Parts: sequence; structure tokens; C-alpha cells
Amino acid sequence: MYAIVKTGGKQYKVQQGDVVFVEKLDVPVGETVELEVMMLVDGETTTVGTPFVEGAKVVAKVVAQGKDKKIIVFKYKAKKNIRRKNGHRQPHTQLEIVSIG
Repeated sequence: MYAIVKTGGKQYKVQQGDVVFVEKLDVPVGETVELEVMMLVDGETTTVGTPFVEGAKVVAKVVAQGKDKKIIVFKYKAKKNIRRKNGHRQPHTQLEIVSIG
């Protein structure tokens, strides 16, 4: 059994016991969060929502809050002596899928 859930403007395929990294959620570590289910596959039956499946929910536990590796944003214009260097670390939340139902 697996489900397609939507959070942070992205869609993820999850099964029970999976650990996924999603866009930062304002939930403390150790708390649970319910995710919106877009599609639910249970063996041979597939339920597709419009846009979400009614009565279905995925419960996930927040394992950690963190940041990704730093990426360097370097902007350069030839022959103009213009250079700009910025760094960015995207915050994320690590979720463990507890149940699909």
C-alpha cells in the first residue's frame, strides 16, 4: 500500500515506515502531522482524488528539522566588472510515515 501526498507544493510517493525530506513545516520535533492524500493504491484498487481522496489521511511524525547543503549563487556580467556571490541553505523537515489510511 502506498499513497501520493502533497506538501509544500510538491508531491511525494510514501509507504508506511518511509523517511522523507519535505519543505519546512512549522511543527516541533516529536509531533505528528496529517498530510493530504491525492492518490491511494491498496493492492489492486486505486483511488484518485479530485483533488484529494475523501476520508484518507497519512499520519507522519516529525523526526528532525534541518537545512540542506549550501549552494552557491554566483552572478557575473562579462566585461563589466560585476560579480555577486550569495549562498543559500534551504530549510527542510524530516518526516517518518507512521500510518496510511
